[in-house]
Amino acid sequence: MKLIRFGEIGKEKPGVQLENGTRLDVSAFGRDYNEDFFGTDGLEQLKKWLAQNESSCPKVGDSVRLGAPLVRPSKIVCVGLNYAKHAAESGMAVPKEPVLFFKATSAIVGPNDDVIIPKGSEKTDWEVELAVVIGKKASYVSEENALDHVAGYVLHNDYSERAFQIEREGQWVKGKSCDTFAPVGPFIATKDEIKDPNNLNLWLKLNGEKVQDSSTSDFIFNVQEVVSYISQFMTLLPGDIISTGTPFGVGLGFNPPKYLKAGDVVELGIEGLGTSKQTAKAYSGK
Repeated sequence: MKLIRFGEIGKEKPGVQLENGTRLDVSAFGRDYNEDFFGTDGLEQLKKWLAQNESSCPKVGDSVRLGAPLVRPSKIVCVGLNYAKHAAESGMAVPKEPVLFFKATSAIVGPNDDVIIPKGSEKTDWEVELAVVIGKKASYVSEENALDHVAGYVLHNDYSERAFQIEREGQWVKGKSCDTFAPVGPFIATKDEIKDPNNLNLWLKLNGEKVQDSSTSDFIFNVQEVVSYISQFMTLLPGDIISTGTPFGVGLGFNPPKYLKAGDVVELGIEGLGTSKQTAKAYSGK
């Protein structure tokens, strides 16, 4: 299944996207895509409900805004420098174990919402990433069992303000958590839809020019390793997002570096997970 949420900001409703691209409103199912849904067999229950009720579900028009395809989760855990070429372009060593950082969940927006360049920012950058959605509580999970704890996968643009992230004191979280810095979607593809998450093409375009073009087969630490590793340090709850890192081609890596300015258009996609598009806007204080 492909899970979507649609409607005005703050008033999103749950839906599904069918194989033919048709979007259906499944509000009548009675549950939104939150921790309880993922953690109590909601996917299986929704599948059974749809088999009986699909024909009576209202269609969602193509012009209707898509929100993030899940309710704000307990956390977003990100993996840094998880592609060797990206580590090199960042001027950092290839890590011996996964580099972890948090991204504030208040940064989550819909896949095609505007990205707001933060107040005082001069170095807002892009990062196409495969994100994993947890489906079952995970604590001290082995690599062999890691995928049993995954509900599905989703496209994520891990926007980053490099001066806040690298040039200011302390942890990376400051450069990762600005409002609108986590567009997620268009949909969550359930695990059965993605045969091998460690072999997916992913790309990103800036104003029509492809600047990132790689594959998750270049991961330093694959999905199973990352889920298992994180679960050694914290409990992953249903609905939690793990963002698995970005490949070569971010603005920081250009010579001279390239950063977003108002009016820039960023498009990105991952094989099997659709595409998203954000237009950069200047912070206006509203």
